[in-house]
Amino acid sequence: MVKVVGLVLHPRRDCGSAVDAIVNWAAERGVTVLGLPDEITRIACSAVPVPAEEMVERAGLLVSLGGDGTMLRTMRLVEGRKTPVLGVNVGRLGFLAEVDLPDLGDALSSIDEHRYTVESRTAVRTTLPDGREVSAFNDVALVRVPGHGLAAVGIRVEGRGFVNYAADAVIVSTPTGSTAYSFSAGGPIVSPNVEALIVSAAAAHSSFNRSLVLDTSEHLALDVLPTSGRLAIEVDGIIEGYAEPGTRLEIRPVPAAAQVIRFGRTSFYERARRKLRVEGSAQVGAPDQGDAVVVDSFELQRYEVLLGGEVAGVLHYRRHGDRVELLHTEVDQAFSGRGLAGRLAAAALKDARARSTPVVVTCPFVASYLERHPELADIVKAGAVDTSTVDVGSADAGPADAGPADAGPVNVGPANVKAANIRAANVRTAETDAAGPIS
Repeated sequence: MVKVVGLVLHPRRDCGSAVDAIVNWAAERGVTVLGLPDEITRIACSAVPVPAEEMVERAGLLVSLGGDGTMLRTMRLVEGRKTPVLGVNVGRLGFLAEVDLPDLGDALSSIDEHRYTVESRTAVRTTLPDGREVSAFNDVALVRVPGHGLAAVGIRVEGRGFVNYAADAVIVSTPTGSTAYSFSAGGPIVSPNVEALIVSAAAAHSSFNRSLVLDTSEHLALDVLPTSGRLAIEVDGIIEGYAEPGTRLEIRPVPAAAQVIRFGRTSFYERARRKLRVEGSAQVGAPDQGDAVVVDSFELQRYEVLLGGEVAGVLHYRRHGDRVELLHTEVDQAFSGRGLAGRLAAAALKDARARSTPVVVTCPFVASYLERHPELADIVKAGAVDTSTVDVGSADAGPADAGPADAGPVNVGPANVKAANIRAANVRTAETDAAGPIS
Protein backbone atom coordinates (compact mmCIF):
# COMPACT_ATOMS: atom_id res chain seq x y z
CA MET A 1 0.00 0.00 0.00
CA VAL A 2 1.38 3.40 -1.01
CA LYS A 3 1.72 5.70 2.02
CA VAL A 4 3.33 8.75 0.41
CA VAL A 5 2.69 10.17 -3.08
CA GLY A 6 4.85 12.82 -4.72
CA LEU A 7 3.55 15.24 -7.37
CA VAL A 8 5.49 16.76 -10.25
CA LEU A 9 3.53 19.45 -12.13
CA HIS A 10 3.76 21.10 -15.52
CA PRO A 11 5.28 24.56 -14.90
CA ARG A 12 2.46 26.47 -16.61
CA ARG A 13 -0.61 24.35 -17.34
CA ASP A 14 -3.55 24.22 -14.95
CA CYS A 15 -3.23 20.99 -12.96
CA GLY A 16 -5.64 22.05 -10.20
CA SER A 17 -8.41 19.54 -10.90
CA ALA A 18 -5.94 16.65 -11.14
CA VAL A 19 -4.21 17.66 -7.91
CA ASP A 20 -7.60 17.92 -6.15
CA ALA A 21 -8.53 14.41 -7.32
CA ILE A 22 -5.27 12.99 -6.00
CA VAL A 23 -5.45 14.89 -2.69
CA ASN A 24 -9.04 13.73 -2.08
CA TRP A 25 -8.13 10.14 -2.97
CA ALA A 26 -5.15 10.32 -0.60
CA ALA A 27 -7.19 11.85 2.26
CA GLU A 28 -9.65 8.95 2.17
CA ARG A 29 -6.77 6.49 2.59
CA GLY A 30 -4.51 8.33 5.00
CA VAL A 31 -1.89 8.87 2.30
CA THR A 32 0.47 11.85 2.50
CA VAL A 33 0.84 13.97 -0.65
CA LEU A 34 4.10 15.83 -1.25
CA GLY A 35 5.00 18.37 -3.89
CA LEU A 36 7.79 20.69 -4.96
CA PRO A 37 7.45 24.11 -3.29
CA ASP A 38 7.62 26.27 -6.44
CA GLU A 39 4.96 24.09 -8.12
CA ILE A 40 2.26 23.48 -5.52
CA THR A 41 2.35 26.96 -3.99
CA ARG A 42 0.77 28.37 -7.16
CA ILE A 43 -2.38 26.31 -6.56
CA ALA A 44 -4.45 26.03 -3.40
CA CYS A 45 -4.07 22.46 -2.16
CA SER A 46 -3.11 20.53 0.95
CA ALA A 47 -0.02 18.87 -0.54
CA VAL A 48 3.06 19.29 1.66
CA PRO A 49 5.87 21.30 0.03
CA VAL A 50 9.26 19.59 0.37
CA PRO A 51 12.59 19.72 -1.49
CA ALA A 52 13.00 17.37 -4.44
CA GLU A 53 15.51 15.19 -2.58
CA GLU A 54 13.13 14.64 0.33
CA MET A 55 10.15 13.94 -1.93
CA VAL A 56 12.07 11.31 -3.89
CA GLU A 57 13.33 9.74 -0.67
CA ARG A 58 9.91 9.50 0.99
CA ALA A 59 7.48 8.85 -1.89
CA GLY A 60 6.34 5.35 -2.78
CA LEU A 61 4.75 6.69 -5.99
CA LEU A 62 5.43 9.76 -8.13
CA VAL A 63 2.66 11.20 -10.29
CA SER A 64 3.65 13.33 -13.27
CA LEU A 65 0.94 15.85 -14.21
CA GLY A 66 1.75 17.46 -17.55
CA GLY A 67 3.08 16.42 -20.92
CA ASP A 68 6.09 14.47 -22.10
CA GLY A 69 8.57 17.03 -20.75
CA THR A 70 7.11 16.71 -17.25
CA MET A 71 7.22 12.91 -17.49
CA LEU A 72 10.90 13.00 -18.52
CA ARG A 73 11.72 15.35 -15.65
CA THR A 74 9.94 13.05 -13.20
CA MET A 75 11.86 10.00 -14.43
CA ARG A 76 15.15 11.88 -14.07
CA LEU A 77 14.22 12.68 -10.44
CA VAL A 78 13.87 8.98 -9.58
CA GLU A 79 16.68 7.67 -11.76
CA GLY A 80 18.18 4.56 -10.22
CA ARG A 81 15.31 4.05 -7.75
CA LYS A 82 12.47 1.53 -7.77
CA THR A 83 9.83 4.24 -7.15
CA PRO A 84 7.22 3.88 -9.94
CA VAL A 85 6.02 6.86 -11.95
CA LEU A 86 2.42 7.36 -13.13
CA GLY A 87 2.16 9.72 -16.10
CA VAL A 88 -1.08 11.75 -16.39
CA ASN A 89 -1.43 13.77 -19.58
CA VAL A 90 -2.60 17.34 -19.12
CA GLY A 91 -0.42 18.50 -22.00
CA ARG A 92 -0.84 18.17 -25.75
CA LEU A 93 0.76 15.05 -27.24
CA GLY A 94 1.33 13.19 -23.99
CA PHE A 95 2.94 10.21 -25.69
CA LEU A 96 4.75 9.00 -22.57
CA ALA A 97 1.78 9.36 -20.20
CA GLU A 98 -0.25 6.30 -19.31
CA VAL A 99 -3.62 8.01 -18.76
CA ASP A 100 -5.39 11.18 -19.83
CA LEU A 101 -6.89 13.48 -17.23
CA PRO A 102 -10.48 12.10 -17.48
CA ASP A 103 -9.15 8.61 -16.63
CA LEU A 104 -7.27 9.66 -13.48
CA GLY A 105 -10.01 8.42 -11.11
CA ASP A 106 -9.98 4.95 -12.66
CA ALA A 107 -6.19 4.91 -12.57
CA LEU A 108 -6.12 5.65 -8.84
CA SER A 109 -8.68 2.89 -8.23
CA SER A 110 -6.50 0.47 -10.19
CA ILE A 111 -3.53 1.41 -8.02
CA ASP A 112 -5.67 0.76 -4.93
CA GLU A 113 -6.53 -2.68 -6.23
CA HIS A 114 -2.98 -3.46 -7.47
CA ARG A 115 -4.27 -3.82 -11.04
CA TYR A 116 -1.18 -2.51 -12.79
CA THR A 117 2.27 -3.55 -13.95
CA VAL A 118 5.61 -1.77 -13.76
CA GLU A 119 7.90 -1.48 -16.80
CA SER A 120 11.55 -0.47 -16.81
CA ARG A 121 12.94 2.35 -18.92
CA THR A 122 16.50 2.71 -20.19
CA ALA A 123 18.36 6.01 -19.78
CA VAL A 124 21.50 7.30 -21.48
CA ARG A 125 24.23 9.11 -19.58
CA THR A 126 27.23 11.22 -20.62
CA THR A 127 29.77 13.59 -19.12
CA LEU A 128 29.75 17.14 -20.48
CA PRO A 129 32.94 19.04 -21.41
CA ASP A 130 32.63 21.00 -18.13
CA GLY A 131 32.70 17.74 -16.13
CA ARG A 132 29.00 17.57 -15.24
CA GLU A 133 27.29 14.19 -15.62
CA VAL A 134 23.83 14.27 -17.18
CA SER A 135 21.16 11.67 -17.95
CA ALA A 136 18.38 11.53 -20.52
CA PHE A 137 15.41 9.21 -20.95
CA ASN A 138 14.69 10.36 -24.52
CA ASP A 139 17.96 11.36 -26.13
CA VAL A 140 21.27 13.15 -26.13
CA ALA A 141 21.84 15.14 -29.33
CA LEU A 142 24.71 17.12 -30.84
CA VAL A 143 22.98 19.92 -32.72
CA ARG A 144 24.47 22.51 -35.08
CA VAL A 145 24.40 26.09 -33.84
CA PRO A 146 23.08 28.48 -36.51
CA GLY A 147 25.97 30.30 -38.15
CA HIS A 148 28.60 27.83 -36.93
CA GLY A 149 28.54 25.19 -39.68
CA LEU A 150 27.35 21.60 -39.85
CA ALA A 151 27.54 18.93 -37.19
CA ALA A 152 30.42 16.70 -38.30
CA VAL A 153 30.41 13.79 -35.88
CA GLY A 154 32.27 10.49 -35.92
CA ILE A 155 30.54 7.41 -34.50
CA ARG A 156 32.88 5.09 -32.62
CA VAL A 157 31.67 1.60 -31.65
CA GLU A 158 33.79 -0.67 -29.46
CA GLY A 159 36.68 1.77 -29.77
CA ARG A 160 36.74 1.88 -33.57
CA GLY A 161 35.35 4.38 -36.06
CA PHE A 162 32.21 3.19 -37.81
CA VAL A 163 30.87 6.16 -39.78
CA ASN A 164 31.18 9.94 -39.94
CA TYR A 165 27.98 11.96 -40.20
CA ALA A 166 27.68 15.50 -41.57
CA ALA A 167 24.23 16.64 -40.56
CA ASP A 168 22.10 19.19 -38.76
CA ALA A 169 22.21 16.97 -35.67
CA VAL A 170 23.35 13.55 -34.49
CA ILE A 171 20.99 11.93 -31.99
CA VAL A 172 21.59 9.09 -29.55
CA SER A 173 18.18 7.87 -28.46
CA THR A 174 16.83 5.37 -25.99
CA PRO A 175 13.94 3.13 -27.08
CA THR A 176 11.65 5.48 -25.11
CA GLY A 177 12.98 8.39 -27.18
CA SER A 178 12.66 6.53 -30.48
CA THR A 179 9.29 8.24 -31.00
CA ALA A 180 10.72 11.73 -30.36
CA TYR A 181 13.60 13.55 -32.12
CA SER A 182 14.97 10.28 -33.51
CA PHE A 183 11.63 9.51 -35.17
CA SER A 184 11.51 12.93 -36.85
CA ALA A 185 15.01 12.24 -38.19
CA GLY A 186 13.83 9.02 -39.82
CA GLY A 187 14.84 6.62 -37.06
CA PRO A 188 12.92 3.42 -36.28
CA ILE A 189 10.13 3.04 -33.77
CA VAL A 190 11.54 0.77 -31.04
CA SER A 191 9.62 -0.89 -28.23
CA PRO A 192 10.56 0.62 -24.85
CA ASN A 193 10.99 -2.94 -23.57
CA VAL A 194 14.07 -3.34 -25.79
CA GLU A 195 17.44 -2.53 -24.22
CA ALA A 196 19.25 -0.70 -27.00
CA LEU A 197 20.53 2.68 -28.22
CA ILE A 198 19.62 4.22 -31.58
CA VAL A 199 22.00 6.60 -33.38
CA SER A 200 20.40 8.77 -36.08
CA ALA A 201 21.39 11.80 -38.15
CA ALA A 202 18.94 14.63 -38.82
CA ALA A 203 19.14 16.01 -42.38
CA ALA A 204 22.35 14.12 -43.18
CA HIS A 205 24.52 15.75 -45.84
CA SER A 206 25.99 12.46 -47.05
CA SER A 207 24.99 9.36 -48.92
CA PHE A 208 24.85 7.36 -45.70
CA ASN A 209 21.85 8.51 -43.68
CA ARG A 210 20.75 5.28 -42.01
CA SER A 211 20.24 4.82 -38.28
CA LEU A 212 22.41 2.51 -36.22
CA VAL A 213 20.96 0.32 -33.44
CA LEU A 214 23.37 -0.84 -30.72
CA ASP A 215 23.06 -3.27 -27.85
CA THR A 216 23.50 -1.66 -24.42
CA SER A 217 26.58 -3.82 -23.84
CA GLU A 218 28.43 -2.16 -26.74
CA HIS A 219 30.64 0.88 -26.14
CA LEU A 220 29.61 4.06 -27.97
CA ALA A 221 31.39 7.40 -28.30
CA LEU A 222 30.76 10.54 -30.38
CA ASP A 223 33.72 12.52 -31.75
CA VAL A 224 33.21 16.12 -32.83
CA LEU A 225 35.40 16.22 -35.95
CA PRO A 226 37.82 19.06 -36.87
CA THR A 227 35.53 20.12 -39.74
CA SER A 228 32.53 20.53 -37.44
CA GLY A 229 31.04 23.77 -36.26
CA ARG A 230 30.35 24.48 -32.61
CA LEU A 231 27.58 22.15 -31.44
CA ALA A 232 24.91 22.44 -28.76
CA ILE A 233 24.56 19.42 -26.46
CA GLU A 234 20.85 18.79 -25.93
CA VAL A 235 19.73 16.47 -23.14
CA ASP A 236 16.05 15.55 -23.47
CA GLY A 237 15.63 18.68 -25.59
CA ILE A 238 17.33 21.05 -23.11
CA ILE A 239 20.68 22.66 -24.01
CA GLU A 240 23.08 21.63 -21.24
CA GLY A 241 26.36 22.70 -22.84
CA TYR A 242 28.41 23.07 -26.02
CA ALA A 243 30.98 20.92 -27.80
CA GLU A 244 33.89 22.27 -29.83
CA PRO A 245 35.83 20.36 -32.53
CA GLY A 246 37.99 17.74 -30.83
CA THR A 247 35.45 16.96 -28.10
CA ARG A 248 34.58 13.32 -27.41
CA LEU A 249 31.37 12.31 -25.61
CA GLU A 250 31.33 8.84 -24.09
CA ILE A 251 27.74 7.53 -24.12
CA ARG A 252 26.74 5.11 -21.37
CA PRO A 253 23.36 3.32 -21.35
CA VAL A 254 21.65 2.81 -18.00
CA PRO A 255 19.16 -0.10 -18.22
CA ALA A 256 16.19 -0.08 -15.82
CA ALA A 257 16.96 3.50 -14.77
CA ALA A 258 13.29 4.26 -14.02
CA GLN A 259 10.03 2.36 -13.53
CA VAL A 260 6.71 3.44 -15.06
CA ILE A 261 3.19 2.23 -14.27
CA ARG A 262 1.14 0.54 -16.99
CA PHE A 263 -2.50 -0.53 -16.78
CA GLY A 264 -2.56 -2.53 -20.01
CA ARG A 265 -5.50 -0.61 -21.48
CA THR A 266 -3.52 0.36 -24.56
CA SER A 267 -0.27 -1.00 -25.92
CA PHE A 268 2.81 0.97 -26.92
CA TYR A 269 1.95 0.28 -30.57
CA GLU A 270 -1.62 1.55 -30.21
CA ARG A 271 -0.32 4.79 -28.67
CA ALA A 272 2.33 5.13 -31.37
CA ARG A 273 -0.18 4.58 -34.13
CA ARG A 274 -2.70 7.03 -32.71
CA LYS A 275 -0.46 9.82 -31.45
CA LEU A 276 2.10 9.72 -34.26
CA ARG A 277 -0.69 9.29 -36.83
CA VAL A 278 0.94 6.23 -38.33
CA GLU A 279 -0.93 5.16 -41.47
CA GLY A 280 -0.32 2.61 -44.20
CA SER A 281 0.50 3.49 -47.78
CA ALA A 282 -2.65 5.26 -49.02
CA GLN A 283 -4.53 3.12 -46.48
CA VAL A 284 -4.20 0.05 -48.70
CA GLY A 285 -6.97 -2.41 -47.95
CA ALA A 286 -8.76 -0.03 -45.59
CA PRO A 287 -11.97 -1.67 -44.31
CA ASP A 288 -15.38 -0.27 -45.17
CA GLN A 289 -17.07 1.69 -42.37
CA GLY A 290 -20.22 -0.28 -43.03
CA ASP A 291 -18.46 -3.23 -41.39
CA ALA A 292 -18.01 -1.37 -38.10
CA VAL A 293 -18.92 -3.25 -34.92
CA VAL A 294 -19.65 -1.50 -31.61
CA VAL A 295 -19.10 -3.47 -28.40
CA ASP A 296 -19.20 -2.60 -24.71
CA SER A 297 -15.84 -3.58 -23.18
CA PHE A 298 -17.24 -3.33 -19.68
CA GLU A 299 -14.04 -4.27 -17.82
CA LEU A 300 -12.35 -1.24 -19.36
CA GLN A 301 -15.56 0.82 -18.98
CA ARG A 302 -15.68 1.92 -22.58
CA TYR A 303 -17.56 1.27 -25.81
CA GLU A 304 -15.29 0.29 -28.69
CA VAL A 305 -15.96 0.62 -32.40
CA LEU A 306 -14.12 -2.11 -34.30
CA LEU A 307 -13.20 -1.83 -37.95
CA GLY A 308 -11.46 -4.75 -39.60
CA GLY A 309 -10.99 -6.33 -36.16
CA GLU A 310 -9.11 -3.23 -34.94
CA VAL A 311 -10.20 -0.74 -32.28
CA ALA A 312 -10.85 2.42 -34.30
CA GLY A 313 -12.39 4.52 -31.53
CA VAL A 314 -13.65 4.44 -27.96
CA LEU A 315 -16.27 6.14 -25.80
CA HIS A 316 -15.28 6.05 -22.13
CA TYR A 317 -17.92 5.85 -19.42
CA ARG A 318 -18.21 5.48 -15.66
CA ARG A 319 -21.01 3.88 -13.63
CA HIS A 320 -22.54 5.69 -10.66
CA GLY A 321 -25.02 3.32 -9.01
CA ASP A 322 -27.97 3.00 -11.41
CA ARG A 323 -26.64 5.73 -13.73
CA VAL A 324 -23.93 5.77 -16.39
CA GLU A 325 -21.79 8.83 -17.18
CA LEU A 326 -20.51 9.19 -20.75
CA LEU A 327 -17.08 10.81 -20.34
CA HIS A 328 -15.21 11.38 -23.59
CA THR A 329 -14.81 10.06 -27.13
CA GLU A 330 -11.60 9.27 -29.00
CA VAL A 331 -11.31 8.19 -32.64
CA ASP A 332 -8.03 6.98 -34.12
CA GLN A 333 -6.70 9.54 -36.59
CA ALA A 334 -6.30 6.80 -39.20
CA PHE A 335 -10.10 6.27 -39.16
CA SER A 336 -11.20 9.90 -38.98
CA GLY A 337 -13.94 11.26 -41.21
CA ARG A 338 -16.01 8.05 -41.19
CA GLY A 339 -18.67 8.96 -38.64
CA LEU A 340 -17.38 6.44 -36.10
CA ALA A 341 -17.79 8.77 -33.12
CA GLY A 342 -21.46 9.10 -34.03
CA ARG A 343 -21.79 5.34 -34.05
CA LEU A 344 -20.27 5.15 -30.60
CA ALA A 345 -22.64 7.80 -29.26
CA ALA A 346 -25.69 6.15 -30.83
CA ALA A 347 -24.78 2.69 -29.54
CA ALA A 348 -24.12 3.93 -26.00
CA LEU A 349 -27.37 5.91 -25.82
CA LYS A 350 -29.51 3.12 -27.27
CA ASP A 351 -27.82 0.57 -25.03
CA ALA A 352 -28.75 2.72 -22.02
CA ARG A 353 -32.33 3.03 -23.26
CA ALA A 354 -32.62 -0.74 -23.71
CA ARG A 355 -31.43 -1.22 -20.12
CA SER A 356 -33.54 1.66 -18.73
CA THR A 357 -30.34 3.24 -17.43
CA PRO A 358 -30.33 7.02 -16.88
CA VAL A 359 -27.44 8.76 -18.63
CA VAL A 360 -25.26 11.66 -17.49
CA VAL A 361 -23.42 13.31 -20.39
CA THR A 362 -20.10 15.07 -19.82
CA CYS A 363 -18.61 14.21 -23.22
CA PRO A 364 -18.86 17.28 -25.51
CA PHE A 365 -19.37 15.17 -28.63
CA VAL A 366 -22.20 13.08 -27.16
CA ALA A 367 -23.87 16.30 -26.02
CA SER A 368 -23.65 17.72 -29.55
CA TYR A 369 -24.91 14.38 -30.93
CA LEU A 370 -27.99 14.68 -28.70
CA GLU A 371 -28.67 18.12 -30.14
CA ARG A 372 -28.84 16.53 -33.58
CA HIS A 373 -30.84 13.53 -32.34
CA PRO A 374 -33.38 14.82 -29.78
CA GLU A 375 -35.32 11.55 -30.04
CA LEU A 376 -32.69 10.06 -27.72
CA ALA A 377 -32.83 12.84 -25.13
CA ASP A 378 -35.44 11.04 -22.99
CA ILE A 379 -32.81 8.78 -21.40
CA VAL A 380 -30.61 11.67 -20.27
CA LYS A 381 -30.98 12.40 -16.57
CA ALA A 382 -32.59 15.80 -16.04
CA GLY A 383 -30.02 18.57 -15.71
CA ALA A 384 -27.16 16.23 -16.59
CA VAL A 385 -26.06 18.06 -19.73
CA ASP A 386 -26.19 21.65 -20.94
CA THR A 387 -26.01 21.32 -24.70
CA SER A 388 -26.25 25.06 -25.20
CA THR A 389 -22.62 25.47 -24.12
CA VAL A 390 -21.14 22.52 -25.97
CA ASP A 391 -18.07 23.23 -28.08
CA VAL A 392 -18.76 21.01 -31.08
CA GLY A 393 -15.19 21.58 -32.26
CA SER A 394 -13.78 19.91 -29.16
CA ALA A 395 -10.89 17.53 -29.54
CA ASP A 396 -13.23 14.83 -28.27
CA ALA A 397 -15.32 15.21 -31.35
CA GLY A 398 -12.56 15.27 -33.94
CA PRO A 399 -12.99 15.16 -37.70
CA ALA A 400 -14.49 11.68 -37.46
CA ASP A 401 -17.74 13.06 -36.10
CA ALA A 402 -19.01 14.67 -39.25
CA GLY A 403 -20.26 13.08 -42.41
CA PRO A 404 -23.00 10.84 -43.65
CA ALA A 405 -21.61 7.75 -41.97
CA ASP A 406 -23.55 8.78 -38.85
CA ALA A 407 -26.63 7.55 -40.62
CA GLY A 408 -25.42 4.00 -41.15
CA PRO A 409 -26.52 1.04 -39.05
CA VAL A 410 -24.40 -0.16 -36.16
CA ASN A 411 -23.70 -3.88 -36.30
CA VAL A 412 -23.61 -5.16 -32.73
CA GLY A 413 -24.75 -8.76 -32.93
CA PRO A 414 -22.97 -11.39 -30.84
CA ALA A 415 -21.71 -13.21 -33.94
CA ASN A 416 -19.86 -10.10 -35.02
CA VAL A 417 -18.15 -9.80 -31.66
CA LYS A 418 -16.85 -13.33 -32.10
CA ALA A 419 -15.76 -12.57 -35.64
CA ALA A 420 -13.81 -9.55 -34.43
CA ASN A 421 -11.93 -11.88 -32.09
CA ILE A 422 -12.94 -9.99 -28.97
CA ARG A 423 -12.40 -11.86 -25.73
CA ALA A 424 -15.86 -13.13 -24.81
CA ALA A 425 -15.17 -13.00 -21.10
CA ASN A 426 -14.38 -9.29 -21.18
CA VAL A 427 -16.90 -7.94 -23.67
CA ARG A 428 -20.65 -7.81 -23.94
CA THR A 429 -22.33 -6.45 -27.05
CA ALA A 430 -23.91 -3.01 -27.06
CA GLU A 431 -27.65 -3.49 -27.45
CA THR A 432 -29.71 -1.49 -29.91
CA ASP A 433 -33.43 -0.94 -29.82
CA ALA A 434 -35.76 -2.80 -32.13
CA ALA A 435 -36.75 0.25 -34.14
CA GLY A 436 -34.18 -0.32 -36.86
CA PRO A 437 -30.94 1.31 -37.96
CA ILE A 438 -29.31 3.94 -35.78
CA SER A 439 -29.30 7.36 -37.36
